[in-house]
Amino acid sequence: MELSGKKALIMVEEMYNDYEFIYPYYRLLESGAQVEVVGPKAGQVYPGKAGTTAKSTAAAGDLKAADFDGLVIPGGYAPDFMRRHDAMVNLVREMTQQDKVVAAICHAGWMLASAKVLSGRTVTSFFAIKDDLIHAGANWVDQEVAQDNKLITSRTPHDLPAFMRAVIRSMA
Repeated sequence: MELSGKKALIMVEEMYNDYEFIYPYYRLLESGAQVEVVGPKAGQVYPGKAGTTAKSTAAAGDLKAADFDGLVIPGGYAPDFMRRHDAMVNLVREMTQQDKVVAAICHAGWMLASAKVLSGRTVTSFFAIKDDLIHAGANWVDQEVAQDNKLITSRTPHDLPAFMRAVIRSMA
């Protein structure tokens, strides 16, 4: 299993894109990673856009970036809720500063912008937030996966297979 002994985080907040949470969660587990579901509060149940639910196993404020190898941020409307919590934004910033794998799909680029980690970085996203990412200093491209060192981004649920191949390869 490629990620045996690795520890990963997947962020959650209300209105996450169900596919963009579930697919990475199970791919990370399948690859042997230990996965924590991190939200603003531990033990809280968050609803996805399509009605699935996910329960956080940890609160962002209780975690240290140094203890983890990678972070996945699902899209949907959740990133707009996530970025309202300093601890969530700080965790993204710290993971990036410590050169950990940070992976964002769809609208999750909003978290990268709020964490102020996009200056000079090449990323992709759902097209509707392209201007937000450019204004945050990113070089935006329209492709299935954009990988800038350990920063990995994708556009939509259709990109999930390539997105997760890049995440797992980078965390191994």
